[in-house]
Amino acid sequence: MAKTFAVSGQHYLFDVQAFAHTILALGGDSYEYALRDRTTQGVIDDVAAGAADIGVLMVTDQTQGEVFAALEAAGLEFTELAESTPRIALGASHPLSNAKKLTLEDLADWPYLYFDQGADAPAAFAEEALGDVPRAKSIACTDRASLSELATAMNGYTVTSGILVGITDGGSLTTVELDTPVKLHLGYVTKKGQEISEIGQRFVVNLQKSLKLYARF
Repeated sequence: MAKTFAVSGQHYLFDVQAFAHTILALGGDSYEYALRDRTTQGVIDDVAAGAADIGVLMVTDQTQGEVFAALEAAGLEFTELAESTPRIALGASHPLSNAKKLTLEDLADWPYLYFDQGADAPAAFAEEALGDVPRAKSIACTDRASLSELATAMNGYTVTSGILVGITDGGSLTTVELDTPVKLHLGYVTKKGQEISEIGQRFVVNLQKSLKLYARF
């Protein structure tokens, strides 16, 4: 019988690394695995419906109340694995890429890139810290590759965890500390009262290792 396991997460790279390490260690001649990039609501829906065994989410001090209420309503719970500080992600050749610290005011003239959560999504479901701050120039993206390419091509920026561990993003983007007291809370989502499978437990361990290794404090 084929092994099955599915993860749905926001558009971060640390869960990709954890997922790869998990399935490579398991090996096997037959399996059916899935890793899906979703909106925040998509992650909640997938886990609630059983389409994903585990969801990977980031919330902030400002958004966690509303997100946790949505999780509660869906019969889900959030387990925090790491706290991190938001960072500005921008192209390695961006004029501000060598700054030691940046404010959103410093970036006012540059295009802001963010992941589109859908027309009806609450502001708290944004994958970017301080996503509700008005910007004069903004571009919505639906996938990580497009956002990274646009950041480089247009000297744009986004607000991220600063965890750039992938092959593609790691080479073209860099991060700079964002001057803000806001904290990120990174973790996973499961159904309340449901025991995590052995594969799921392995994934959580690898996810925690990845976050401890790469998270910025």
